[in-house]
Amino acid sequence: MWLRQLLVAGSAVAVGGLLTCYYWVYQGTKTKRIPTGDGWWGAGEKPRSEDEKVFPFQVQTSDEEIQDLYERIDRTRYTEPLEDAGFQYGFNSTYLKKVVSHWRHQFNWKKQIAILNKYPQFKTNIEGLDVHFLHVRPPRREGQKVLPLMLVHGWPGSVYEFYRILPLLTDSLDSLAFEVICPSIPGYGFSEAPRKQGFNSLAAARVFHKLMERLGFSEYYLQGGDWGSLITTNMAQMKPECVKGLHLNMLTSKMKGFGVLFSILIGRYLPWLVGFTREDVRRLFGSVGFMERNVYEILRETGYLHIQGTKPDSAGCGVNDSPVGLAAYMLEKFSTWTDFNNRDLEDGGLERKFTLDDLLTNIMIYWTTGSIVSSMRFYKENFKTNIENRLDNNTGVYVPTGLAAFPNELMHVPQSWARDRFRNIYSYSYMPRGGHFAAFEEPQLLADDLLQFVKKVEKL
Repeated sequence: MWLRQLLVAGSAVAVGGLLTCYYWVYQGTKTKRIPTGDGWWGAGEKPRSEDEKVFPFQVQTSDEEIQDLYERIDRTRYTEPLEDAGFQYGFNSTYLKKVVSHWRHQFNWKKQIAILNKYPQFKTNIEGLDVHFLHVRPPRREGQKVLPLMLVHGWPGSVYEFYRILPLLTDSLDSLAFEVICPSIPGYGFSEAPRKQGFNSLAAARVFHKLMERLGFSEYYLQGGDWGSLITTNMAQMKPECVKGLHLNMLTSKMKGFGVLFSILIGRYLPWLVGFTREDVRRLFGSVGFMERNVYEILRETGYLHIQGTKPDSAGCGVNDSPVGLAAYMLEKFSTWTDFNNRDLEDGGLERKFTLDDLLTNIMIYWTTGSIVSSMRFYKENFKTNIENRLDNNTGVYVPTGLAAFPNELMHVPQSWARDRFRNIYSYSYMPRGGHFAAFEEPQLLADDLLQFVKKVEKL
């Protein structure tokens, strides 16, 4: 049995080299910060001076835009699903027809735009790009402390993911509330796409620091999941003096090195010896074993990553032209990444956590802005070089850090693994339910955990 376990663990570490493309909790922290640098992502040469004005923005549409959408939907050609396939082969086309029918006949884009515009939105030009962001201030309440907080989304999400958590953070009767800034990553939704190659998470981190500085903030909290987790982590590495605290709901693991190998080998039987809790063992090994849960499952779910990390423009061409293709490609992630068990369901369990209107609003943000290809390119820019050689891969995170581990996240990272990367963990929470899209799925749970973390940092 021990030989078999050793082979399994060794295989896991070997496959970890491939998984590193997306799941990394960096080990080996040689430096304490990464240089800020500078960049220019607009067309042509960088001008001598930049326009730093911040101007209001509102989402708009036209009857022509909506009619074009309807015409494209009406011309969709479907493929019949395999019998009893559920979502195992991707988005089930039988259920897709129901979603598209709702989109075509019940969904009201103008009504959803009014919802999008209920929070103040702005744009400002940074490094040649018009960066879109929400800026939501809390109502004035006597005795309430207000702290600035940036929330950063990922793919295939948008700032709309935060619309359910925003009132919990800003309009609270608690002694603490937040002034929240939610930027759209350049190339996503309403933020302008880079015109030049190389815009990765480090560039996004620098741009978002400049945004906060332009808004008059010198110290602030950060929260992120998916790409937002990496971007905010980079922000903490880049300017730790500005980051009062970092809260993440996506924890990632490099799955590399003797320490990880040893913990995989021993952890199921002697968890205390490698710093695992019983909950860590349950989440890491479950009833199917480590390889099935953390290697094979991840390989099944990361085909998109290899496409977008290599040839995003090829695949992007199709989904940028077909609204139904775009919906199938993106909404499948909101099914599977919420709960792997949803793959066995014909409807993918989509309406268990989300409404179709909410899901389609996120799709429409990508469709109307034509931003799916530029959002996919973000993978290429981050994976085009060996990430082992990236400076942030060898830099620790020393700001106060709060980690919220949701049970249905793509991969579980025990606190003992996270410490190799995050050197100042104030809180580590085993969340009772929820998956990858924490703010969208479980806004109350995420808001409560974030609030408790900030109170610990602030000593409230």
